Order: sequence, then structure tokens, then C-alpha cells
Amino acid sequence: MTIEEKLLELGYRLPNIPPSKGIYKSCLVDGKHVYVSGHVSLNEDGSYITGKLGKDISDEAGKAAARQCGLAILVSLKKELGDLDKIKRVIKLLGMVNAVPEYEKHPVVINGCSELFVELWGDDNGKGVRSAVGMGSLPNNVSVEIEAMFELK
Repeated sequence: MTIEEKLLELGYRLPNIPPSKGIYKSCLVDGKHVYVSGHVSLNEDGSYITGKLGKDISDEAGKAAARQCGLAILVSLKKELGDLDKIKRVIKLLGMVNAVPEYEKHPVVINGCSELFVELWGDDNGKGVRSAVGMGSLPNNVSVEIEAMFELK
């Protein structure tokens, strides 16, 4: 089963990603690795998922926002590679959570993305190394931003 078939079977839909206003590449292929710039939490229509964890949105809503970051990453990977099945495994995720200073559940939030990738590539290839950190703010008040690194087949 292809990655896109798994996405459909799991009921996930890839979001529309608005064009970048920054001066950077969404993905950069270097040998057998793909580096993916930070992708923010987006609804399917491309609108931002906003709010600060510990104040405006719940842990579950934050986890869903992280999953949406993962889906946005897949959109950029598909655009760059043409086929998500060229990905062998997840190497690293850096998850940034827009949170109040007292918030402590950053890893729970970023699990939303990690769980998605494990569903798609399995426990061995979908689970990489990871950091989950809190931020005082993120662009456009988004709830979550995640950058990633993958290995190609």
C-alpha cells in the first residue's frame, strides 16, 4: 500500500498550503536526506490554527494542530519529490509549541505529528529522534510549527 493510499484509508486529507512569504526553500534534498523547513499548523483550507497552549486551546487541539503540521510537511515533500513513497524513514522532528511559560506538555502536543508518521511508515521508519520545545510566540500566532528531516530510499 502506498503512503497516499494509507492517508486515504486513515481518513486524512492534505491541506492547501499558502505560498511562503519568507526567503527559504520548503524542502532541500542533499544526497539521501531531505530537510524540511518549519511547517505551521494549518486547517485543510489553508487557514492558520492559532492559539497558545495553556491559555487558548486544549492539549487535544494542540495535538491535532501538530498532526496538521505533519500533513502540511507531506504536501511539501510530495511537491519536492513527486512521490511520498520515495521516503524511507523519518530521521528527526523539531516541534515548537506556542505556549504560556508554565505549560509542560509540549511532547504530548508534538505526538500528533509523530503518531501520524508512525501510522504511515511504521514504528521503525516512522519514529525518529525528536525535540519538543515551548515558544513564547510563533508566526501569525499559530499553535504549532514543526521542521523535519527524512532519509530517501
